[in-house]
Amino acid sequence: MGKINATHTFPAAPDKVWAVISDPAQYENWLTIHTKWKEVPETFSKGAKASEVVTMLGMPNTIEWTVQEFDAPSNLTISGTGMAGVKTTFALSVADDGNGGSTAQIDAEFEGSMITGALGKAVEKDAQANLDESLANVAKLVAA
Repeated sequence: MGKINATHTFPAAPDKVWAVISDPAQYENWLTIHTKWKEVPETFSKGAKASEVVTMLGMPNTIEWTVQEFDAPSNLTISGTGMAGVKTTFALSVADDGNGGSTAQIDAEFEGSMITGALGKAVEKDAQANLDESLANVAKLVAA
């Protein structure tokens, strides 16, 4: 199993950051592993289903997501299963940083028979780089 997290502090208010990371239509603008939606609700809500093509290590994988938690404007957790039974969970959170800005964090877990050994380490490394870049993309969007 691979576990990673990325955190970024923004000068923007939490609701502005939340508006980006919780909107499925915005994923193409910030989430670097996002390739396309096959099926997606207009907005996320607890129990909602989505089908997304993500690309990691140059390989596309379709993930069938279920929204496990949706607590606007602070927490979104989605979990899903992709090819070869790979299971993934993404927990996104936004909080007031106490200085007029906000802090966002993404915790990600990957598990499955393919996510072991050298491949597991490669997935973790690739995912970490992508999540760090993704939060930097959010920073650009909320600064605009």
